[in-house]
Amino acid sequence: MFIASGDVVPSFKGFTLIMPAVSVGNVGQLAVDLLISTLNMARVGHFHTDCLIPMAGNNPYATCAEEAGQLSTSAEVYCHSDSKLAVLQIRTPIIQTKVRSFRKLMVSWIKSSGFLRSVLLSSSQAYHRDDQQLHGTPLRYLLTPSLQKEEAPRVEELGWREMERISAFPGVSDSEQRLYIPGGGVTKALYTDCCTEGISMAVVLIFCSEGDNIPDAFALVNHLNDWLHLLEKPAQGSVQWRVPPSWRLLFGSGIPPLLF
Repeated sequence: MFIASGDVVPSFKGFTLIMPAVSVGNVGQLAVDLLISTLNMARVGHFHTDCLIPMAGNNPYATCAEEAGQLSTSAEVYCHSDSKLAVLQIRTPIIQTKVRSFRKLMVSWIKSSGFLRSVLLSSSQAYHRDDQQLHGTPLRYLLTPSLQKEEAPRVEELGWREMERISAFPGVSDSEQRLYIPGGGVTKALYTDCCTEGISMAVVLIFCSEGDNIPDAFALVNHLNDWLHLLEKPAQGSVQWRVPPSWRLLFGSGIPPLLF
């Protein structure tokens, strides 16, 4: 259930929603961090749900001591009204037995909020790629039928590559093709739900491996920005994304000097 931070429930009618899938390397979540931090987005609510592992912590986007004391939870919604942009950040995994319930919650909220379109940022295991996926860019996209007519010409103009369907029985028969996103978490199922429900959703994902996935996050958010123009790109160079303070502890707090 979505709970607004203030007394007034914000209206998202006509907004674009961006959310991450909890997937390999947490690339979608890192990309969302860059969006929230760079656009200085205001938190407007959170989800109270038993579908996610509970979490509480300090404000990951704090720029001063006063802000650092603000409580953050496992799923929060941020808003940038001028850009008509809403972002859902998910910080913990979905409980395995609650995946279907979580998908229903997301579909219900997206439909009731009146979003113009939704974007799911995700990732997939690089070592599972087949031969056709090994060539060129590691970035891929998917569009639901509701968004296909409107946005397909635009992404084709950008030179984006659609996520390939692969043989259900490789080496035996190529007649049956399937969508395969290993390591993508809820990506495939939520995309399928949105196709069935007539929701305008795009999936933007990157092939990657576990490790230092910061470069993957920058690649993903830059790719997204080429489409949505969330930030103006300088005539020369690339967009300067603001890294949130919480990234200082991305790999822990370092080795205590007293050990030596």
